[in-house]
Amino acid sequence: MAVKEMYAIASQWNMPVPDAELAPIEIEFRDVGKAFPTKGQADAPFAIRHVNFQIRRGEVVSIIGPSGCGKSTILNMGSGLYRPTEGQVSVGGEAVTGPVPKVAFMLQKDLLMPWRSIRRNVELGLEIQGMPASQRKGIAENLLARCHLQGFADHYPFQLSGGMRQRAALARTLAIDPQVLFLDEPFSALDAQTKMILQQDLARMLYEEKKTALFITHDLVEAIALSDRLLVMSARPGTIIEEIVIDLPHRDNPLERRKLPEIGPLAGRLMDLLHVGADHELH
Repeated sequence: MAVKEMYAIASQWNMPVPDAELAPIEIEFRDVGKAFPTKGQADAPFAIRHVNFQIRRGEVVSIIGPSGCGKSTILNMGSGLYRPTEGQVSVGGEAVTGPVPKVAFMLQKDLLMPWRSIRRNVELGLEIQGMPASQRKGIAENLLARCHLQGFADHYPFQLSGGMRQRAALARTLAIDPQVLFLDEPFSALDAQTKMILQQDLARMLYEEKKTALFITHDLVEAIALSDRLLVMSARPGTIIEEIVIDLPHRDNPLERRKLPEIGPLAGRLMDLLHVGADHELH
């Protein structure tokens, strides 16, 4: 197939064009292991070991695996909160040796500061960076509008529903214009309807702004609906046992992607892999 035809098909189906494969590597884990020693313990067990993967700029990749397999440990090392026991973690082509300014983290809890208004919560990262108040306000109000929170800038967290609070947390995450987003089950505490609406908002923003994201979820359909690729982990000590390319349209529109007939078989394959991963032992 000619390159011109590939571009045309990619454009028609709202899929990444072939040049995306040539994008620079944004996140890399090279033979990474992490152990958590305790006092008086000579040989600490590893939470993860021999973890290898790359994520290119603009990709959204989800990690799935059994509970306790080290998924959150991977995000913590990518953001510089943990140092690897072995191997190397890189973001933006630079080895991670401490907190990474170009990375933003979003958790399942919104962690909004109750004494600050919603707008001032969104402004927090910009305030830490030293941005002038007038400029912070404009950015915050634009993001609140994009996250469907118009008219709530001067409200406080206790006045908002759980879904609205998580929208505010998403706006705060995006306010610093991060190069990389780490998302640790950000929608797991929400009802199904609110979850799908927020997935739609996040997917569209990531696609339009060509952000790189590493996403953790236990929801298999959510992982398929939002991602370009999936990384499947084994039980502890966690390692990558399978990589699956999600060669489906509508990465920017998970509601449409969920309707595709391929979703069911993909979810079934993931269930089989998770069953294998739960029995996996790394030697």
